Amino acid sequence: MTAEKLATATLAAGCFWCVEAVFDRLKGVAQVVSGYAGGKVPYPTYREVCDGTTGHAEAVQITFDPAVINFAELLEVFWRIHDPTTLNRQGADVGTQYRSAIFWHDQQQRETAERSLRAAEAARLWPDLIVTEIVPFTNFYPAEGYHRDYYRLNPHQPYCRIVIDPKISKLHKDFADKLKTSSS
Repeated sequence: MTAEKLATATLAAGCFWCVEAVFDRLKGVAQVVSGYAGGKVPYPTYREVCDGTTGHAEAVQITFDPAVINFAELLEVFWRIHDPTTLNRQGADVGTQYRSAIFWHDQQQRETAERSLRAAEAARLWPDLIVTEIVPFTNFYPAEGYHRDYYRLNPHQPYCRIVIDPKISKLHKDFADKLKTSSS
């Protein structure tokens, strides 16, 4: 993958450890960075974001090759690996920092996100209405180092086993054709 052909997507779908672990396994994804997006405080800390006062969501910034996996395909995975119908929560994680959001980087991403949302609703992927925000990208701050590659570095930690492992299993079941092979 050459840098000039790569694109960026910024998505929030609950705990960034979960989202990073999922998207990092997709063909065409060069990098996934956990961090904070959409808030009003520059360079927030994890503690500040968890307090719910900065306005940030735990998010991931995905660098991807659109010739291998496009933004719409990333969103297909996004809709299925979290519950986009629960406002400000994912499972036991509760607060605005766990909201579901698509932070679009340009008009094309905005239009793709809106079409993808309509398709997800029409497909009735979830029994309740989707509450995902589709908002312009304003900022992204990488999370502290101990949050990055969390699942890869801590696969036996209880949170990883209970919360992330089922998402990875679902990814393998629903998107096997989009997964990186051991050689890629």
